Amino acid sequence: MTPRRVTLLGSTGSIGTQALQVVAQNPGRFEVHGLAAGGSDLDLLARQVFENRPEVVAIAHGSAEELLERLGALRGGLRYVPRILTGPEAAAELAAEPVDVVLNGITGSIGLGPTLAALEAGSTLALANKESLIVGGPLVKAAVQRPDQIVPVDSEHSAIAQCLASGRREELRRLVITASGGPFRGRSREELADVTPEQALAHPNFAMGRVVTTNSATLVNKGLEVIEAHLLFDVPFDDIRVVVHPQQQIHSMVEFRDGSTIAQVGPPRMLVPIALGLAWPERLEHVDEATDWRQPQSWEFHPLDDDAFPAVRLAFHVGRLGGIAPAVYNAANEECVEAFHAGRLVFTEIVDVVAEVVEEMTAGRELGELTLDSLLVAEAEARSAAHARIAARAA
Repeated sequence: MTPRRVTLLGSTGSIGTQALQVVAQNPGRFEVHGLAAGGSDLDLLARQVFENRPEVVAIAHGSAEELLERLGALRGGLRYVPRILTGPEAAAELAAEPVDVVLNGITGSIGLGPTLAALEAGSTLALANKESLIVGGPLVKAAVQRPDQIVPVDSEHSAIAQCLASGRREELRRLVITASGGPFRGRSREELADVTPEQALAHPNFAMGRVVTTNSATLVNKGLEVIEAHLLFDVPFDDIRVVVHPQQQIHSMVEFRDGSTIAQVGPPRMLVPIALGLAWPERLEHVDEATDWRQPQSWEFHPLDDDAFPAVRLAFHVGRLGGIAPAVYNAANEECVEAFHAGRLVFTEIVDVVAEVVEEMTAGRELGELTLDSLLVAEAEARSAAHARIAARAA
């Protein structure tokens, strides 16, 4: 079997490190063409490069000399030198090199450039960077060259893709996206006012970066996933539901028109979605432990509390607006999350400010057709508007 050539973007993050774990566990199945990282952990990147021997390495922040110095220190000397790309466009430049699969595990809307580059190069895109699809939905969909060129890596959307294999698309009634409820499930809005950044980062099931973990606590992440599901599967927003499932054993469900529901079940980890992203449509062996049905267990399901966690309701509104609205939602949220961790916003103000910025930038405004230029302008305006409102609340 010819190895599948892969490029991993965000290799030192949670998704990237687990993807390399899958690669290591399947010798001969994959060949790492390229690794891209932000550059905050060059020691880890050097170890990844040394162990996987990619042809190309991309670093957003940092120099080639720094990486080569760390590579040279491994095992007594440098015997291997990859081609090294540097700068803010390095990941997109790497993604433009055709391979079998590009896994985009970058966090934030900065992943849009690499997403478009990978699609335009004809590579299969294993998409963990949901923000690029959400903010640039029409641009991303226009760049798709063939069915299944985008393989979702978010556990919820991977679950939906797997469930859809159980029936024809015209038989679908609705998608049901599950949510853990985050660390503050069951709290009222009043009880959320004094939440600390440390508490917000204590996700009950997943270990993720600061932005994604905070988004899981506010449920902004679930709102983004609603928009992502609409775009990935061409399902109307009226046919998408969110249900709180604290145990996260069911990653999402598909309801068919005859009343049957197909659920994808597995432990609350990312290894299976990542492996499917790399090997789609094949399944690799022994990726993770299956649910042990011999053990007694109880699973709960609860309706979403829109008063305490209004982010999902706002996301439905933003998704229906379309145009620049999803980009505004995402950009304003990124700024508000940073302000929360800097002590300039309280927890409940994160989504409040996002909603205010969305209203400011969309009310009475012709949203029009999305272009890359209009998207970049809207993102900049949204960040500026968020900064102004954050400053006003701190005054």
